[in-house]
Amino acid sequence: MPSSSVTTWEYETVRPPREATMEEADDPKDVLNDLGSDGWELVDTIDYTGGGTKYLVFKRPASGGSGDGDE
Repeated sequence: MPSSSVTTWEYETVRPPREATMEEADDPKDVLNDLGSDGWELVDTIDYTGGGTKYLVFKRPASGGSGDGDE
């Protein structure tokens, strides 16, 4: 009987960089590239009521978990 594997995920949230006005004005490219090089993938955003991004949500296969993660 073939064994089934389930990937276990870990999650990370990051607040987008902001300027003094608290508006999302800074380019988050460096933060995204740093997280991407560590295996994180951007999967969603959590927005403030009325507009604007509160959090960037990332996931990657959990180390030590079961599944097909490449760690």
